[in-house]
Amino acid sequence: MKLFISGIGTEIGKTVVSAVFTEALKADYWKPVQAGELDHTDSMKVKALISNSESYIHAEAYRLLNPLSPHAAAEMEGIEIEEDSIQIPQTKRNLIIEGAGGLMVPINRKFMMVDLIRRLGAEVVLVSRNYLGSINHTLMSIALLKQYEIPIKGIVFNGIPTPSSESLILEYSNLPCLLRIKEEEKINSDTILKYAEALNPFA
Repeated sequence: MKLFISGIGTEIGKTVVSAVFTEALKADYWKPVQAGELDHTDSMKVKALISNSESYIHAEAYRLLNPLSPHAAAEMEGIEIEEDSIQIPQTKRNLIIEGAGGLMVPINRKFMMVDLIRRLGAEVVLVSRNYLGSINHTLMSIALLKQYEIPIKGIVFNGIPTPSSESLILEYSNLPCLLRIKEEEKINSDTILKYAEALNPFA
């Protein structure tokens, strides 16, 4: 099983959700494109947050210096990201793939994150976080995935619970809520394990 963790925007909590799914499924993890924070990458964060010894963290296809959209970060370094060079790692385990930003983040000037998801043949776990406009952004993301005929495993709600927004999103989209992650004071391996155990029935 290949699950692509995507968000309705940036700073939504994809890395935490990726760690939870990696832990719950004892899956491998892969971040195709890392832009910025090369001394503290999302791969490093996930590795530090999981507890099991079976998961393998695969190397990124691209590691870019600046915390920008991949296409812009690459251009600043004189690099052109070739979509054919982003090859899914070989593994016998389940694979968790973490995207960068939202679905329409450009990887290059012709290839968006949603194109990569479809090319990889992955199923999407969509991470939503409440803010003014998040219902719109969540439903638009779902509509885009359906337009691209990309299967959606379900939604993870991250942050302060907002039942009125969450129930509307679930009813309108007819998608399941896979997990709710609360606003935690501290995110560490114990936090990840707690939510991973809550996800086990899905696994």
